Amino acid sequence: MNQETKSGQIFDVLTLKRLYAFVRPYQKQFYLLIGIILLNALLAPLMPLLIKYTIDTPIAQGNYQQLTWMLVLMVVVIILQGCAQFFNTYMSGWLGQYIIRDIRVQLYQKIINLRLKFFDNTPIGRLVTRTISDVETLSNVFSDGMAAIAGDILQLVLIIGVMFYTDWRLSLISLSMIPLMLFATYVFKEKIKDSFNEVRAAVANLNSFVQEHITGMSIVQIFSSEDNEFQKFKEINKIHRNANIRSILYYSIYFPVADVISAAGTGLVVWYGSKQILSADVSFGTVTAFVMFINLFFRPIRQLADRINTLQMGIVSTDRILKLLDSEEYTSNEGTHAPDIIRGKVSFRDVWFAYIDEEWVLKDINFEVGEGQTIAFVGATGAGKSSVINLLSRLYDINKGDIQIDGVSVQDYDLTALRKNIGVVLQDVFLFSDTIENNIRLGDDSITHEKIVEAAKLVGVHDFIERLPGGYAYNVMERGATLSVGQRQLISFVRAMVHEPKIIVLDEATSSVDTETEQLIQKAIEKLMVGRTAIVIAHRLSTIQEADQIIVLDKGRIMEVGNHEQLLEKQGFYANLYQMQYKEVLNVRG
Repeated sequence: MNQETKSGQIFDVLTLKRLYAFVRPYQKQFYLLIGIILLNALLAPLMPLLIKYTIDTPIAQGNYQQLTWMLVLMVVVIILQGCAQFFNTYMSGWLGQYIIRDIRVQLYQKIINLRLKFFDNTPIGRLVTRTISDVETLSNVFSDGMAAIAGDILQLVLIIGVMFYTDWRLSLISLSMIPLMLFATYVFKEKIKDSFNEVRAAVANLNSFVQEHITGMSIVQIFSSEDNEFQKFKEINKIHRNANIRSILYYSIYFPVADVISAAGTGLVVWYGSKQILSADVSFGTVTAFVMFINLFFRPIRQLADRINTLQMGIVSTDRILKLLDSEEYTSNEGTHAPDIIRGKVSFRDVWFAYIDEEWVLKDINFEVGEGQTIAFVGATGAGKSSVINLLSRLYDINKGDIQIDGVSVQDYDLTALRKNIGVVLQDVFLFSDTIENNIRLGDDSITHEKIVEAAKLVGVHDFIERLPGGYAYNVMERGATLSVGQRQLISFVRAMVHEPKIIVLDEATSSVDTETEQLIQKAIEKLMVGRTAIVIAHRLSTIQEADQIIVLDKGRIMEVGNHEQLLEKQGFYANLYQMQYKEVLNVRG
């Protein structure tokens, strides 16, 4: 069954036990809350008993002094009930918020450490639902779930005990409506559970749809699909609306029905009690107390169905959150090797890799690039070029073979140490909604402003940045939308330079920029590559002619290896590709 629609078992012991683990840091507050719940339950039957005694004794006897003391005692009980209710509501909410803060932090920490393969297979909107909606639902388990249910059940038990102790005949009359109330509550619980499942599924679909289409809005508008996508959104939103309306309908039916059943019970007590009063078998105070008992008794029963559904939804959300936290399939097997200095020798040995099962993207890849050397990869789209750098940084793990840096398998490296020494400039540059300086620094406070300016000057982008409003403090907005492709590319190049990696990877780094910007980058590349190992992936063969080694990939296999002159002499894949690009250049110039 789909995780978004399945319901949880209320007494899922394993899940509740795991949930309690999050409560452990706040045990004092938790036990204090339990104590407040007990106090609330103990105070609940006091007021009807005090009313009974007041009517039957001070009022019946005309003892005004005793009546005054009873009124004072009632006020004290009311104040105690109010204080207990306040601390119950506040402590349950406080506990819930602190626990969901901890869970959300753990969840986000888990997400940012998952492998890219996980994000390939999981809609981002669903992760948003896990981190926001599911965790928020979980908070209701503490504020309106377990503690409230325990308090309601305890209150019911105490009230029933006091009722039978007071008068067993009136108790049986009062409770005669219980089967009908329980039946109505059960039907409501099942109906509302189904509607909540539909709402939860609709919320997940809405999150996924909105996130995906806002991210891809440029495609929607380029292909004039606004109307089509809007109709799809309206349909998903309609499903969400209908599911919520169904839950509103069930609430609208249940609570009036529950009130009618409660009123019927009250009517029976008044009818029977009146006869008993007339025959002097029961006091007026006792009948009055039972009218109050009925209201106290049926109120938690009415709330119990809603709270059980809250707990069920919380158990489902907890289960989904725990599955994500426990996920090991996409977690890196992080090593411990963290050398102070990486020289930069890279070796691929018999490497096989597939994103899905055995649909191989790379097949038996073997190559070696020495410290300070430059190796370039060329080939058609889908040949596997970008996969090489994904594997080097361990964004994905290989299926077979071994990848080594300085003779040590990348599996044995500490991930932070590994990636800190690999600088990557991607074709599709991602900038966060923040200042240019923060996008370059990426939270590394050891990188000074002066160092950023120095790198920007080296790339040739300093003057451009200074012309922006605020200079390096200019906010580039989400994904760098206020900058051109070339400008974003240059900033990403500065970002790679300031982190001083020992290995530089340029993935189509100049494929999306104009000739002038490409010249700026080429000058920076020449300075940056000094003393560093460089892995270059490029469509423009003019950018890699000085590479020490060029590897031609086709359908995941190495077809040719050599430098520019050697590959031209072979008159093979590389030579054909070079001639095709040379003709294109001549045609453009012509």
